[in-house]
Amino acid sequence: MKTKAYIILTTLISTLCITSCTKDFKELSVNPNAVDHALPQALLAPAITDIVAANMNRSQRIQNELMQVTVNMGDGEGKIFRYDIRKSEADYLYNNWYIDLTNINDVYKGGVETANNSYQGIALICRAWVFSLLTDTYGDVPYFEANRGKEGLFTPKFDRQKDIYTDIFKQLEAANDLLKTGANIPAASDPIYGGVVANWRKFGNSLYLRLLLRLSAKAEMNTPAKITEMIDTNPANYPIMTSNAESAILKWSGTAPYVSPFATWRPADWYTPKLGSFFVDNLNEWSDPRIGRWATLAEGEYAGIPSGYLPGQPPAAKSTLLTALQIEPLLGNIMNYSELQLALAEAAAKGWVTSKTAQFYYETGVTNAITLWNLTVPAGYLGFAKVKWDDTYSLGQKMELIHKQKYYTMFFTDLQQWFEYRRTGHPVLPKGPGLVNNGIMPARLNYPFFVQTTNTANYNAAVAAQGKDDINTLVWWQKQ
Repeated sequence: MKTKAYIILTTLISTLCITSCTKDFKELSVNPNAVDHALPQALLAPAITDIVAANMNRSQRIQNELMQVTVNMGDGEGKIFRYDIRKSEADYLYNNWYIDLTNINDVYKGGVETANNSYQGIALICRAWVFSLLTDTYGDVPYFEANRGKEGLFTPKFDRQKDIYTDIFKQLEAANDLLKTGANIPAASDPIYGGVVANWRKFGNSLYLRLLLRLSAKAEMNTPAKITEMIDTNPANYPIMTSNAESAILKWSGTAPYVSPFATWRPADWYTPKLGSFFVDNLNEWSDPRIGRWATLAEGEYAGIPSGYLPGQPPAAKSTLLTALQIEPLLGNIMNYSELQLALAEAAAKGWVTSKTAQFYYETGVTNAITLWNLTVPAGYLGFAKVKWDDTYSLGQKMELIHKQKYYTMFFTDLQQWFEYRRTGHPVLPKGPGLVNNGIMPARLNYPFFVQTTNTANYNAAVAAQGKDDINTLVWWQKQ
């Protein structure tokens, strides 16, 4: 009966997959050679759009609350800002990511069938991106046997995070090689770069650096050596983003199908969560102009409320996110140039990169984080006491400086703020007295309940290998 239920579920997911790929995308191409899936140019844009929309949704709901961007005030059950996470929170991203991985796999297959290196390389980058999100959120997940329902494999085994990452790196290497000879693709099929394949190659290598840094504490992976190769030793073979214009952002145009997922929200629902003190206070102290793009005024000033306050002791509501952000094109961020520069600042501070100084990368990241939003960097900004780089700082102080800025450049970027906090402990967040879970930041989301009931044997094996299926079990790259 469990197997039958899983088959029904898989059929439903396949149907949803096809529906999600065709909704609002009118000009779908049909393969004239009677292959059982659409050509890659028909699948790529809807898959990316669905993924980014899902990521934004849970960035607003989960990441913003955990990372004190917002505080969804109240004393009921499931208040994420108190580290109280319902088990049902796990379902949404897991389902959406796996559904769209089927579409991405078909983009790759279509690229193979049409001998198109560009679609193959882009699909491998997208696979690496989505699987990194899956494993960083849940830990061990189905990877090598995932999305093989067409082959009759409905109960995939869970793979260890180390093995997943090892293969992700292989996929990104392959994508880099494929895109060396890739030709531009139709602009309409690519909502990120308008068909410019050279920019996809730069994004793929920039993503590679993000993920290498994430595993840098795992000595057996030796990722710092790869970072050195990519930046110092052999940079010509690994082009990376060189400006804000090359950032990987799905810029919502407001015209279907590229309409922000927040555009249909009622304004009252959008501004119900209040901005956190941590989020607002840093911007105020830096005289950072981004606060005017992100926050409302409360009694003539930008002000937040403390996260993790005690039940029954609500603070007075203050600033909220501006409703203009509901249609903001830049919220479709996947990875921007500023994040890359700040990642390189960390690598340089740790001695893995020497071609430029940590200060150079840091200051480039800080200034581009502001100019990305079409704002002017205030005069003297890089000399402000709480922004200024100081080579005499300890490594810990430099990490706090870098990651506090990185926190803001990853505004609404899926769950990246949370991932980086789990990796580094930076930026240091205040701990409110009303936190549950012993005041410990959740380390992962649990597996969805349907996985337990429809893939029981493999679920049990995963729990036996990784640890108890709850929010406090560390994923592999977090373990010392």
